[in-house]
Amino acid sequence: MDEVVEYLLSGDPAIRWQVVRDLVGAPPDEVAAARALVATSGWGAQMLALQAEDGTWDGGTYRPGWADESRPFFDAWTATHFSLQSLRDYGLDPAAPAAQLAISRVRENVRWEYDGSPYFEGEVEPCINGTALAVGAYFGEPVDRLVEKLLERQLADGGWNCWAENANAVSSFHSTICALEGLLEYETATGGTAASRAARSAGEEYLLERGLLRRLTTGEIVDPRFAMLSYPVRWYYDVLRGLDHFRLADRRDERLTEAVELVRSKADEHGLFPYENRHEGPTLFDMEQEGEGFPSRWVTLRALRVLRWWDA
Repeated sequence: MDEVVEYLLSGDPAIRWQVVRDLVGAPPDEVAAARALVATSGWGAQMLALQAEDGTWDGGTYRPGWADESRPFFDAWTATHFSLQSLRDYGLDPAAPAAQLAISRVRENVRWEYDGSPYFEGEVEPCINGTALAVGAYFGEPVDRLVEKLLERQLADGGWNCWAENANAVSSFHSTICALEGLLEYETATGGTAASRAARSAGEEYLLERGLLRRLTTGEIVDPRFAMLSYPVRWYYDVLRGLDHFRLADRRDERLTEAVELVRSKADEHGLFPYENRHEGPTLFDMEQEGEGFPSRWVTLRALRVLRWWDA
């Protein structure tokens, strides 16, 4: 077996089962057995155990309960929204009893700080609603209202921007990738609607026109962090996150070539890919033992999946 694959298989069950499925190509029963461990051991079980009976993590929906909004504060990753995003990323089986209990608690109790709406009906910002849509669709919740809210906030250039004040504003890579991931998960779960499919196509075109990381006006890289690999991604965009979306959508386009080759160039002599950009903020627990600049199992798994898809 490939040494890189062996190294990935020595990681947490959340990584291991995805390696078994996507890189090893194991039969379905072996994949299912590996996936089942996410709910009972490792990061998945740890995250599930941290949910309170009221459905929240760390006492809040988007912000943790201890955050003082009256004082300068940026990001924290410990509340319910990003905990649910992590469970989806881990690949927690929606049919697992532990998953069904966790999601039922969210459905029945968790409300947005913004306006008191139920979690799976969303709030106002498309970057937040996109991730909530991805979570809800993945776990089989009714999410039609979230889809409606996303489509209402799509901008004229095809993307989304949480800070947009009107439909003529310029879109944001960050908001757009969150919305696209939600719409794709919705289509995977339900088939989508003509309007949701058209919105996803337009949003993808927004990224493709910019080569996944460049300004349309000047051709310059929008933000040097877009070219850096990270995980967990939270609400942030990077080129690997963009490519992973196109892999899942199976939308091949020559305008992805530069981004693919940028990711390919980052492999070290052993075939591992580095963790280059940590999105700072309190976490419930750390996953990777090594910090920025060191090889990452998560980043390596995600990069290899993209490259195998592209090269196939």
